[in-house]
Amino acid sequence: MTETMAERAQALLQGHRESIDRLDAILVYTLAERFKHTQAVGRLKAEHDLPPSDPAREARQIERLEWLSNEADLDPEFARKFLNFIISEVIRHHEKLQK
Repeated sequence: MTETMAERAQALLQGHRESIDRLDAILVYTLAERFKHTQAVGRLKAEHDLPPSDPAREARQIERLEWLSNEADLDPEFARKFLNFIISEVIRHHEKLQK
């Protein structure tokens, strides 16, 4: 039996969705690993009475992420917003550790 265009499209759609699901899992596990390290940094900062944020490093990281996003053909504005969100969460965690 000949596959219709709609069936081919459905099969392609399923393949894309499976890839998206795998990539979502990679993102979650990668973020979890990142936060394990930032929590360790936060504990070190709290132990040594260092400030919870480092604006100079944050600016360098945003600049670096913008460069990487251009290399990866990802919207730099999206990448900047994403990193700013992550940074704000890290700082929030660091502030909690210092209390």
